[in-house]
Amino acid sequence: MSIPADYNNRVYAGVLGKLIGVYLGRPFENWRYKDILQKLGPITYYVHERLGDPLVVTDDDVGGTFAFPRALDDYGISSDLSAEDIGKAWLNYIIEERSILWWGGAGNSTEHTAWLNLKRGIPAPASGSIETNGATVAEQIGAQIFIDGWALVSPGNPAQAAKLAHAAGSVSHDGEAVHAAVLWAAMEAEAFVSKDVNHLLDTGLSYIPKDSLIAKLVADIRQWTSGNEDWEETRQRIEDNYGYDKYPGNCHVVPNHALMIMALLHAPHDFQRGQMIVNTSGWDTDCNAGNLGCLHGIMLGLDGLDAGPDWRGPVADRLYISTADGGRSIADAVDVALWLANLGRKLAGQAAEPAPKDGAKFHFSLPGSVQGFRPQGGDTALADLKVSGTGNGLAIDFSALAPGREAATTTPVFTPAEVTKMRTYDLMASPRIHAGQVLKARVSADAGNKGIVEAKLRIRHYDGTDNLVTIDMPNGELLAAGASASLSWIVPETGYQPIAEVGLVLTTADGRANGRVVIDSLTWDGCPSVTFRRPEGAGDFWRRAWVSNVHFFSKHFPQDFRISQNRGDGMIMQGTRDWTDYSIEADLMLHLGDHGGLVFRSQGQRRYYAALVTRAGELQIVRCKDEDRKVLVSVALDVEFEKAFTLKVSAKGGHFEARVGDVLVEADDTAFEGGSAGLIIHEGALSATRIAIGAA
Repeated sequence: MSIPADYNNRVYAGVLGKLIGVYLGRPFENWRYKDILQKLGPITYYVHERLGDPLVVTDDDVGGTFAFPRALDDYGISSDLSAEDIGKAWLNYIIEERSILWWGGAGNSTEHTAWLNLKRGIPAPASGSIETNGATVAEQIGAQIFIDGWALVSPGNPAQAAKLAHAAGSVSHDGEAVHAAVLWAAMEAEAFVSKDVNHLLDTGLSYIPKDSLIAKLVADIRQWTSGNEDWEETRQRIEDNYGYDKYPGNCHVVPNHALMIMALLHAPHDFQRGQMIVNTSGWDTDCNAGNLGCLHGIMLGLDGLDAGPDWRGPVADRLYISTADGGRSIADAVDVALWLANLGRKLAGQAAEPAPKDGAKFHFSLPGSVQGFRPQGGDTALADLKVSGTGNGLAIDFSALAPGREAATTTPVFTPAEVTKMRTYDLMASPRIHAGQVLKARVSADAGNKGIVEAKLRIRHYDGTDNLVTIDMPNGELLAAGASASLSWIVPETGYQPIAEVGLVLTTADGRANGRVVIDSLTWDGCPSVTFRRPEGAGDFWRRAWVSNVHFFSKHFPQDFRISQNRGDGMIMQGTRDWTDYSIEADLMLHLGDHGGLVFRSQGQRRYYAALVTRAGELQIVRCKDEDRKVLVSVALDVEFEKAFTLKVSAKGGHFEARVGDVLVEADDTAFEGGSAGLIIHEGALSATRIAIGAA
């Protein structure tokens, strides 16, 4: 299989199309057609502000779509990836009742039902089968809403997309739900090489049973739309023949799949019209619009997204993937697109492309990309500041920059304040950057600029009242017309509070400045040098910075941290996969439980290392890899309940050390190269008065 020359851009357009559709349809999800027309009118642009919602939100369509393909990284990059392995990824990344899924209860939510089956030890595909769960549960919409990622890694290879989508869909669904997922995934994969909608439909149909209900539905809608431009007439026929009243359950796949097929046929090459039709039609609007948007994005490219109103500007590439791997939760469309594109290359037997600009976190190398950067408001900000992607940098256009005013742009690196307004889906996330790391940027001033500006790096962190506090680097670089500079700053301590944003600020000391400064790249590296404590008057976001699957995490005990877990292992974690070689030191107390201690290099809730003290009287270093838990080394150590002790852990390369007092254990292993750090407790309670991270 050959990779298209514009593969990166087409994947990027597919990701953006998915995001736009989801964010457009989410505020009125599950509304009916008549209610939409009466209260909102035809949906021609975002309506979130009219309904009091944020635009960019956590959502199952986004979270599942871009989390589940991580199974390829974890279990082998192969088109033979099994449903069982994808089910293991569910258990590793999905935190019970807190991330990705609609936790509507067994027998109500298909995905919740499947997750409970997986947790009980029923592997996929039995976890999602009709035999296990019954047809009503198994044939709801969820299989198809998560499949776009499998198509994006299969350009021009519908057979591979269909195979992967079938495996992924079978984790939670069966029957017509999986047929719909397979058909749509195959269509999206073929959309990389064809814009003929009828050909795409024929391609998708070739991978599902000819006598399936989905195949019949497609045939009917093709007939109803042939020579007919009246989409509302087609919608009424769908309601009459395939409406919600015909199919049981909360959100059946058949009616919603019908609306997607209808919108595609009535607007084969028009992104905006397709979104208007599928969203105005109602039912599961964010799911339907997201799938259609992804297909249109792949097929029409970025030009197709840009042909109508400014869909991309308000989104600014932002997306959230709420999982137990919290350092990857605050993401952007560029990062996700390039990751998926390299998975696609590897599946095709090709080498991955090197990361742009020496692996910079923000490189703006895809057309029009801004990677979450937006103008920062405030009393001293410029009202006419504009931030835009040049295709190889981020342009900050400013005018009348006078003393006392600033032109600033930042991007989120942790949970935004507006998360409190999000409905239904929680956001589990860890800050991507911490004190002690080195924040860097390359910037340049256009040759036509007037005046001299000073460029400084900026961070913004939460305080005890959950407001943002700004810290700028002490001394920036002066930029005259045509000048360029490299900025570097060791991130300072923030009073134990999480960093929410990073960016750049421009000021001038005298006169007025006009022009443009371009950020070529912005990134950070190095090991954190940070101590986690509970701040005075700790706000909600201090606690949110810890990705948690424990039953209880309190800030009301004397200790800085106290966690308890009722069943199995519970953890709180902070950090990213960039944390490779580092040390942890914590003052701990075991209150109850079989074992507890420090987790390190965690890549989810079932893939990590841990240094544990046990009630059996041992100090252990353990590797957990899905259901395989192995004690790498152990030594005798007695630790009493309610007695304080200090545990030190070091990870450097494949060598680990753990120490309590004079007792030391060492082990070697290479399963996980990097990951987050935190506390772990098994069916009991553990507290800590500090957790310090530093160089190994």
